[in-house]
Amino acid sequence: MYEFMDGQIVDITPAYIVLLVNGIGYLIYTADPYRFNVDQNKTIRVYVYQSVSDSAILLYGFYEADDKKLFEKLIAVSGIGPKSALAILAGNDRSGLVSAISNKDVKFLTKFPGVGKKTAQQIILDLQGKVGDLSQIVQARSGQSASGQSDELRDAISALEALGYSAKQIDTIRLELGKDKALTTDEYLSLGLKLLMH
Repeated sequence: MYEFMDGQIVDITPAYIVLLVNGIGYLIYTADPYRFNVDQNKTIRVYVYQSVSDSAILLYGFYEADDKKLFEKLIAVSGIGPKSALAILAGNDRSGLVSAISNKDVKFLTKFPGVGKKTAQQIILDLQGKVGDLSQIVQARSGQSASGQSDELRDAISALEALGYSAKQIDTIRLELGKDKALTTDEYLSLGLKLLMH
């Protein structure tokens, strides 16, 4: 139903953003909420996917149109729901994902929360040869400096939890993640996902 929404970001949480559009605040789940910035003076475009089920109508948002296309390909796979698809997108390793699918690398795919061996095999079966066009996606990461590193690290850990990673998994990378004291929440989250994938 929706392709995108233009509005102002008024709130960011570990799991979602709130986009103000013509006086209505839309709660939009996203893979990396901290990629967005709260700024009521700036209008931004968020690409959205509307999910309708018996129990809820939810919006999922994306920074780029290509991310939305990849999300739609992922949720078309049997066994992959929107939450698992967001967790895969949060890894921000499009070339690695495409390579894993092309090379039938089940081990790489099972590192994502909610993706077991059977689901990983289904991803490969359904998407092999269909995601090559997305391997060229290059995402610009935020390089802005920020203060309050401890708050940013805490927010990044909360975002990892919101994506479905367990406390036990996060504990294995917490020390390494906290070594660099000058990262933004977005950078901490990106680093945390890289550590969890290795």
